Amino acid sequence: MGAGLEIERVGPESEPILANLLEYYIHDMAPWFGIDIGDDGRYGYDMSRHWQADDGVYLARVDGEPAGFALLSTAGEWLQEPNAFDVEEFFVVRKFRRRGVGKEFISTLWEQQTGIWLIRVLQANLPAVPFWRHAIGAYTAGDYREDQRTVDGQSWYFFWFDNS
Repeated sequence: MGAGLEIERVGPESEPILANLLEYYIHDMAPWFGIDIGDDGRYGYDMSRHWQADDGVYLARVDGEPAGFALLSTAGEWLQEPNAFDVEEFFVVRKFRRRGVGKEFISTLWEQQTGIWLIRVLQANLPAVPFWRHAIGAYTAGDYREDQRTVDGQSWYFFWFDNS
């Protein structure tokens, strides 16, 4: 991807742009999760818990244009590792998909923080599964674990690795 990608950790001041990007993200996810649109024509995503928990909230831009976001939280409940990181939400705008933006974006975040990382992917999210296998496999040189779990009646892939 190169020099055009900029990644910034952001706070509540970036809520307006995040709210817009989250609408696209939820629109993509709505069929798999049965998410209904609100009476106001929006899906809505409440960021307050991320701000309160001081989760890692990142915006990506390509040549200044919003290209995606990542919401990083703790994976403690999933891996019984209290200091493990969870890529809770990750989104790249369609315009920038299949151009290396997502892989460079997430690899940069992994490089910034070492430890145990978890990525949970809904099995029905067919475009995401090969992306994550490729990105994680390339980053770890194949040294990661993968299993399938059922959570709330839905099948998920859990990928995790330790980059300490």
